[in-house]
Amino acid sequence: MEFTVSQIAGLLNGEIIGESDRKVTTLAKIEEGFEGALSFLSNPSYTHYIYSSKASAVIVNKDFTPEREISATLIKVEDARLAFAKLLEMYTSLRFAYKGIEQPSFISSDVTVDESCYIGAFAYIGKNARIGKNVKIYPNVFVAENVVIGDNSTVYSGVRIYHDCIIGNHCTIHSGVIIGGDGFGFAPNSENAYAKVTHIGNVILEDHVEIGSNTTIDRATMGSTIIKKGVKLDNLIQIAHNVEIGENTVIAAQTGVAGSTKIGSNCLIGGQVGIVGHITIANGVKIAAQSGIGQSILNENEIVQGSPAFGIGEYKRSYVMFKKLPEFSTRISEIEKKLK
Repeated sequence: MEFTVSQIAGLLNGEIIGESDRKVTTLAKIEEGFEGALSFLSNPSYTHYIYSSKASAVIVNKDFTPEREISATLIKVEDARLAFAKLLEMYTSLRFAYKGIEQPSFISSDVTVDESCYIGAFAYIGKNARIGKNVKIYPNVFVAENVVIGDNSTVYSGVRIYHDCIIGNHCTIHSGVIIGGDGFGFAPNSENAYAKVTHIGNVILEDHVEIGSNTTIDRATMGSTIIKKGVKLDNLIQIAHNVEIGENTVIAAQTGVAGSTKIGSNCLIGGQVGIVGHITIANGVKIAAQSGIGQSILNENEIVQGSPAFGIGEYKRSYVMFKKLPEFSTRISEIEKKLK
């Protein structure tokens, strides 16, 4: 694929500083730029690379003013990082513009697949499933009966979507994800063993949700496990039965959320966080990595850290004291000697 700087600037509504007819054939990091590559600069720490980069064009913020000569043509935009992200999305959509149904694959006779869709080899789509327009289902995907997949969603290889689950529009589900497996529900019985609690609910992903590789989202015991619009889940996350995650919340890798917990909108949750079941986390809460959440957080926009977690300010003051414990121990020993 080949574009001129002028064409790219038109897509981004950018201002050109330099040669508008230079050709761009690929994308590259600014420190690895070469002739024919397009890069971007948004982090000031990388500014020095723009003077040595061999990239043909670099996207920069409108307020960027070079201190010396630059060989690349500049495309000035409001937000260079967002503009480059837009180009990456467009580049990917052009590169992977697959359509049609590959064989061998199995599609139940009552399923209608629009001609705009792509179904990869060895995919399985069960009875009464509904597949939207421009959906991409990569090879070796399992879609069970009564599943709904909305328009413009992408399901990568190795994904398993169990029966009755609903995937919204513009969702991305990466390899190894399992949606709709049974929750971890067992009831002790008179024989001191555990009887399985059957889960008859489902999982609902609303629009613009992205699920990272090898994340699992369990179906509800009854009702729905709900991942609301705009949520982004990293790789290797466990979401238990009947959990609800509010709009635009972001959760980093290796976090586990136990059953029936409700997480608000616009929360930021770091990696390796453990959250117990049946609690509520308010909108806008930020949870630092490796924290343990054992009770509800009811104050919006609160920042917590630690295990068990508490307010970030108090945590930092406590940590200062913790670091000084060896010093305090020595001083106490000296005082005890003097007292004796």
